[in-house]
Amino acid sequence: MSALKSSLQLSFGPHINSHNGLSTSQIMWRVNISLLPALVWAVIIFGINPLLVTLASVCGALLGEYLMCVALKKPSTLADGSAVCTGILLAYTLPPAIPFYMPLIGAFIGIIFTKGVFGGLGYNIFNVALISRAIMMASFPVAMTTLWARPKFLKFLHVDVVTMATPLAVLKKDGFTAALSLFSTIDDSVLGNGSYILKLILGLRPGSIGEVSVVLILLGAAYLLYKRIIKLTIPLAVIAGVAIMGFFSSSIVIQMLGGGLWLGAFYMATDYVTSPATIKGQVIFGLGVGLLTGLIRNFGGYPEGICYAILLMNILTPALNEWFPPRKFSERAVIHE
Repeated sequence: MSALKSSLQLSFGPHINSHNGLSTSQIMWRVNISLLPALVWAVIIFGINPLLVTLASVCGALLGEYLMCVALKKPSTLADGSAVCTGILLAYTLPPAIPFYMPLIGAFIGIIFTKGVFGGLGYNIFNVALISRAIMMASFPVAMTTLWARPKFLKFLHVDVVTMATPLAVLKKDGFTAALSLFSTIDDSVLGNGSYILKLILGLRPGSIGEVSVVLILLGAAYLLYKRIIKLTIPLAVIAGVAIMGFFSSSIVIQMLGGGLWLGAFYMATDYVTSPATIKGQVIFGLGVGLLTGLIRNFGGYPEGICYAILLMNILTPALNEWFPPRKFSERAVIHE
């Protein structure tokens, strides 16, 4: 029997996607591309500020990534798209009128403390963009909870920003009737007196930069599904969990369409590194995210909760991977020489 030379290399994920042969860099840049339509719509709805906020967030993430690589004495990973993805996703969770320096700081600190201290991409146990957002919530609480811009369709260069509460915030504080009246104060030159549900779906309402257009989020998610970059297991479980908890609210429609559910379900909860590897684990993970989101929204102190729900379930991911491991290879599959 000839001597065998081992060619097996072990490392932390993410690895080459076994379903489509894409590298980590190819996956990240495809995710980034899928996010662009939502940014274009945010500029159409809120003006130029969302674009500037996103650029500042990406710059902060790239700076943090560069310094992380220098400190760890590792080859630069700026080109793999992961830092850009973090910057975009962070920006998409922020109010459109937030000052530019805040996302720059938040993304920078998030990269350093969520990726850098753990050793880089694949070693982090929490979603980097959401930790960055949590840092910003602790550091800039007033700006993070008040600077929601009133939609101003096709008024790109308007500098003056009129702020107003989000549908979820009004629903939580004053109930469904007050939330419904919110839509009558929004510029409805596009839909006239159209249904509030249609306005929620299209994004003619206050909200985070990347969350408002459910249609464009789903368009980007459809592209990722087509490329086999994500699967429906986690997103459907998240949506089901929020729907269940929606019955404890005065409006399940606003619960489903008025916040960051779709962005979180398809783009945050499906993160390869911080979500379970097996279907059973993914179902429990997704349901946990959805149920916790509804719990925070209905009974907690915040009108939105998907950020913290995903971070809490990130803690459980290693346990879910251990409780529901992938099937072991059969001994018959071992090739003897």
